[in-house]
Amino acid sequence: MSTTPEVLFVCVHNAGRSQMAAALLAHHAGGRVAVRSAGSTPADEINPAVVEVMNELGIDVSRRFPRKLSTEDVDASDVVVTMGCGDACPVFPGKRYLDWDLEDPAGKTVEQIRPIRDDIDTRVRQLLTELLEGKDTTT
Repeated sequence: MSTTPEVLFVCVHNAGRSQMAAALLAHHAGGRVAVRSAGSTPADEINPAVVEVMNELGIDVSRRFPRKLSTEDVDASDVVVTMGCGDACPVFPGKRYLDWDLEDPAGKTVEQIRPIRDDIDTRVRQLLTELLEGKDTTT
């Protein structure tokens, strides 16, 4: 693994789960981890309800845009976290893959998305701890 761990979050539309995960990891990591997100079939925009639940935490994702997953994204990453993209996610030897079984927030209300966000936040914090284990984690 490089000096700065690189994490890629991938879901189908890159409009909900992967965007929340990337924003949460970037927020908690404070520059100690490089973070990307992408989708196998990106949407046109971030889910507005996702923007709202992230704003509740003081994290603005309104200026982000869904991106198409590329093999370069996967190649540059130390850890690839998939969230329902299935066979559309390329697999490279030597990469750490995690598959997070998370409900898709598409079509859900803010109230229904909050528990998904909180689940992602818990997982992201655990991943951050693992990535920084043995490193100086003072900020």
